Amino acid sequence: MTVRLDQIRQVLDEVLTWRFAADSIVSHWFRAHPKLGIRDRAEVAEVVYDVLRHLRRYRQLGESGVGNAVRRLAIQGAIATMGADKVRPVLDVGELAWLDRIAQIDEQSLSLQVRTSLPDWLFDRIKDMPELESLTAALNTAAPLDIRVNPMKADRDEMLADLIKGNGVRHAPVATPYSPWGIRLKGRPAMNKWHQFEHGLIEVQDEGSQLLALLVGPKRGEMVIDFCAGAGGKTLLLGALMRSTGRLYAFDVSATRLAKAKPRFARSGLSNIVPVAIEHENDTRVRRLAGKAHRVLVDAPCSGVGTLRRNPDLKWRQSVQSLQELTALQARILASASRCVAPGGRLVYATCSVLKEENQDQAELFLANHPEFELVDAAPILAARTTLQIEGPYLSLRPDVHGTDGFFAAIFERKKSLVMEKVKSEPELESDSESEILSEPEGLLEPEVKPKAKPRAKPKAKVKVTEKPQSEDASDPQI
Repeated sequence: MTVRLDQIRQVLDEVLTWRFAADSIVSHWFRAHPKLGIRDRAEVAEVVYDVLRHLRRYRQLGESGVGNAVRRLAIQGAIATMGADKVRPVLDVGELAWLDRIAQIDEQSLSLQVRTSLPDWLFDRIKDMPELESLTAALNTAAPLDIRVNPMKADRDEMLADLIKGNGVRHAPVATPYSPWGIRLKGRPAMNKWHQFEHGLIEVQDEGSQLLALLVGPKRGEMVIDFCAGAGGKTLLLGALMRSTGRLYAFDVSATRLAKAKPRFARSGLSNIVPVAIEHENDTRVRRLAGKAHRVLVDAPCSGVGTLRRNPDLKWRQSVQSLQELTALQARILASASRCVAPGGRLVYATCSVLKEENQDQAELFLANHPEFELVDAAPILAARTTLQIEGPYLSLRPDVHGTDGFFAAIFERKKSLVMEKVKSEPELESDSESEILSEPEGLLEPEVKPKAKPRAKPKAKVKVTEKPQSEDASDPQI
């Protein structure tokens, strides 16, 4: 235990600089200490994440102690996760006296911000939400692991039976209550070694994220755009629902993220995904698709407040300024993505946040600035495929109510009567066909390069294509 507390302190020393995401730092530290076993890694990660969830309270309680402040954080996290009986025997007299003192403190005497370990910027934005303490308690509790079957390759009932009889039995797999494809597991299995994962039968994806695919509602043969594809979790489900027909463009400003999604695309068995690395939301290739897509999903960059169960460091790494920058970016991305929607087409805006300014406010602002779109009620769409009952018109999920991460989604439809006038107002860009603009469906597209061929009367845009193409939560060191 003496060694374990020192290991936890070392990791916390790096994490609390806030230079990088906690999961990246923990993973890097594990790679630097390859002799640690699976159990050792699990204990270190569990304590580090517990400290991040309860950091403000632990810090206030730690002020009355002596010695290294980060060690006092490690002690509190270790006691919370492993028990006082294991930790107290290795502590010195001063540390034991400090623990005895803070044990006498009535937690209800602490302010709500401290008791729930929320930074002021976040508390100010959620303090008026209903059942606040229930919400904060859920956000400060480690999440279970949600996976989903690949509808192209597997049936959920058959997968459940397979997991219960085989490698998933220790993790008590059960069907998720709302998603028709989801399975919930206890603990943190090393799922990347399971044969079901290696063969593309299952992927890690929170149930709330899975429900977004129902709101998009892609059909066979359609053109669909996942505008902020990231690691490709939602893209994979959309492609499977399209039965690998039509075209599914996975746009993202990070070529690195799209490259990491390539193994997932390959495992899935899908052939209709076109990963496209764009430079920004107004990239020329985005503008060339004006009015062409039947469905567009914008899972926008956000504060990630809804995912604090999995990423508790986000509440400490964000600020009022960063939130303002994010909301401005969200508005620009949504406006740009909306230009791609065809007459009568559907646009879905989503975040993994519970903050009004990232959610309802953005939806209302978009409608005010884009009269060619109208709001669609999400409630009947979900009721037709799930048992989830919501008030609508928006989808708003909370971990304490629905057992998912915090998610928001708004559905817009482009009016047919106004769409042509709007599309005609866009700048004319030379292109012969959509396939020539975006090249073949099995390639990662990079920034355009100048053609070396002889010039034509109307030069066609050329792009450099590399070879064709883990889970959204697969990088979590606890998995």
